[in-house]
Amino acid sequence: MSTIFTKIIAGEIPSYKIYEDAHTYAFLDIHPETLGHVLVVPKVEVDKVYELKDSDWLDLWATVKKVALHMETILNQRILMKVIGTDVPHAHIHLMPFDPSWQHGRILELSDAEFQSIATKLAF
Repeated sequence: MSTIFTKIIAGEIPSYKIYEDAHTYAFLDIHPETLGHVLVVPKVEVDKVYELKDSDWLDLWATVKKVALHMETILNQRILMKVIGTDVPHAHIHLMPFDPSWQHGRILELSDAEFQSIATKLAF
């Protein structure tokens, strides 16, 4: 059965895409903890990051680095990384601009226009 992330990658579910290459896909989290919260996922569907083949692992982390550096440059903010792996059974990395007022677990409520604005700003 396909995960929600596989459906997003396939275009079956819309997303605010930030970056895509042959092996990875990065998009805005629709339940962001900070403004500009991005998820980076491998296109191969595996439950846990440590289940990835070595080549897919390297591709994922190369994209995480590329996107985090891009976000830091565009937003002029430190980027936090989280690997949790419990909410969706598809390996993924959270990249979140550091916000000093950040509270773990807080979810921001953003309009489509706000999502579109940050997606446009961060897109490659």
